[in-house]
Amino acid sequence: MSILVNGALAECPGDPRVSLLDFLRENQGFTGSKKGCNQGACGACTVLANGERILSCLALAVQYEGQEIITIEGLGTADNLHPLQQAFVEHDGFQCGYCTPGQICSAVGMAAELQRGVPSHVTHALDTDSIGMTRDEVRERMSGNLCRCGAHNGIVDAILETFAEVTE
Repeated sequence: MSILVNGALAECPGDPRVSLLDFLRENQGFTGSKKGCNQGACGACTVLANGERILSCLALAVQYEGQEIITIEGLGTADNLHPLQQAFVEHDGFQCGYCTPGQICSAVGMAAELQRGVPSHVTHALDTDSIGMTRDEVRERMSGNLCRCGAHNGIVDAILETFAEVTE
């Protein structure tokens, strides 16, 4: 049994109780995803599972056998940043950096949701094929990812700049 993590096969842990977060950090060495609250309330552990954002602290690694997991390390490298990573730098979308990996993974998943036309609580017109990426939409969709050090405006600006074309 294996999981595809950042493009490489990884054997599932022998213990079925291991969280996906602990598996990624302790077994695979992908420490970008952070253990914040370990209760699914902060979003610091957000990763992409088959392109959808999930809270890895609430998932068991064995649930993702045969599936693809992308962590922040799988989105870009120091020499070749993902466009959103570059936008975070340009818009001061981080201070302490603790929430940054989860914020970025969540935003990538959020952009895919918008592209598919998945509405949020603040989506006004539910009978449309296209949902605009407004500041309110981004704030609502990213509300599960907390920033405790005050970089929230930079985070929203970076997301809007990077993914504005998703809904155009």
